[in-house]
Amino acid sequence: MRMSMYSSAWWGPPKKFDRPEEERKVSWLELFYDLVYVIAISRITHKLALESSVGAFIEYTFLFMLIFWGWLNGSMYHDLHGNEGLRTRLMTLWQMMIIAALAVEIELTPVPSYHNITVVFMIMQLYITYMWWSIGFYDKSHRRYNMPYTILYLLAFASMGASMFLPESWLKAIVPIILVCNYAPPFIAQVLLRRDNSDLNLSPSMAERLGLFAIIVFGEVVLGVVNGISNTGVPGLKGWLNFSLAISIVFSLWWIFFTLVAQRTVKRGFNNASRLELLYIPSLISLGLIAVSFTSFFETQHQIPLQKLGYAIAVFLGSVSLMMNLLVFPSNFIALKKPAHRSLLVTAAFYIVFSLLSIRLNRVLFLIVVLSGLLAEIIYLNSLYYRIIKKNESESH
Repeated sequence: MRMSMYSSAWWGPPKKFDRPEEERKVSWLELFYDLVYVIAISRITHKLALESSVGAFIEYTFLFMLIFWGWLNGSMYHDLHGNEGLRTRLMTLWQMMIIAALAVEIELTPVPSYHNITVVFMIMQLYITYMWWSIGFYDKSHRRYNMPYTILYLLAFASMGASMFLPESWLKAIVPIILVCNYAPPFIAQVLLRRDNSDLNLSPSMAERLGLFAIIVFGEVVLGVVNGISNTGVPGLKGWLNFSLAISIVFSLWWIFFTLVAQRTVKRGFNNASRLELLYIPSLISLGLIAVSFTSFFETQHQIPLQKLGYAIAVFLGSVSLMMNLLVFPSNFIALKKPAHRSLLVTAAFYIVFSLLSIRLNRVLFLIVVLSGLLAEIIYLNSLYYRIIKKNESESH
């Protein structure tokens, strides 16, 4: 009996999801796990930079959504069921190996053939399906909640397998099926939870993990600026001015995102948590597009990617605006939410109109215009913030 208890503690069966840890800190294992995804995101971003076309962007979007789905499932599993036992560490290791193999195949696979990449994705798909299904061995009450995950994830797995034998024209139908099957289960599980008068909330640690993943993609944008400047050779005074303006644009985007989104608590409910996770996708994909734009932006033989960069910033700001609807603001700052939401949409509209007009500007002036729009948004948000603080202080006296 004592030996059995010792073995159970050593192996570390998954903890029950209805017993969340209060104020859990992100572990070193989770941070190590995230590093593998840094490589995978970097590889697909580099691939898009080499071929900037509509088809390449659609491919990038699909790959990004599958990689993000893998990261999200691994992170949610660790947040809900992870512990210090051997099982959690091995489950994390195996997923890290799969993503590392994916990064290798993305770099090696020629453009016309995606057979090996599909095989790796199928392995990841099957492994994540097993990961959720296996919890039922230890917690029988969890079985009905993981049933939608098991069925739909297996359907996505079968669709991936079918795509290897069907004509390429079928991908237009198969890819949406795979994405819907992978992202739909949380919304079905929410219905099952409500029937049992239960619910799940996005934990502070998981919200922090989402912020860390955003930092990974922001790092790709900085890398895009660095690569873009490096490709021009030894930068002169004008080159360093372009560099400074571009980095300032990236920092401004970071400022807006982490001021309005990353430091806020998500509204209660598994549905709200799942919707917020979905809204991370367009915001992060737009950052990837900005990174690609900066990679070729400074090369004199390339046309300035005005429309691409402007649309990407507009999508990013629009996504942040939508995210705000799912976040809880302190009672004394609720008045900030509506005007901030409106101003983000106005600024996004400015970048769309600016892109549609296709005004031909030199690189320095173009970067100044882009940065000015973001700085105007930041100044407006800060003026709102300090105006509310001043009003609250005057009311308290």
